[in-house]
Amino acid sequence: MLRVTVKKEDLVETWELEGKLSGEWVKELDRWWREFTPQPGVSVQVHLKAVSYIDAAGKQLLTEMHGQGVEIKGCGCMTRAVVDEIVKDSAAR
Repeated sequence: MLRVTVKKEDLVETWELEGKLSGEWVKELDRWWREFTPQPGVSVQVHLKAVSYIDAAGKQLLTEMHGQGVEIKGCGCMTRAVVDEIVKDSAAR
């Protein structure tokens, strides 16, 4: 299961993810992301608040989102390591 909670504060929209970012849940988040229309001047952050597992497809989706300007934040050892990889890989390009 994946739970997404959206919070809007000033010029930041935060998506808090909880659960597993794998399989069908990656497809669901991808669909949601592709249908998302950001407001002008509003930045988007994705907090991997309580994500217990990220598969390769989930990491790829986060990488794509990061490449489109989304700030990704990890909140545990595993998620911080994934975020560090994503940021490092994007900086190397």
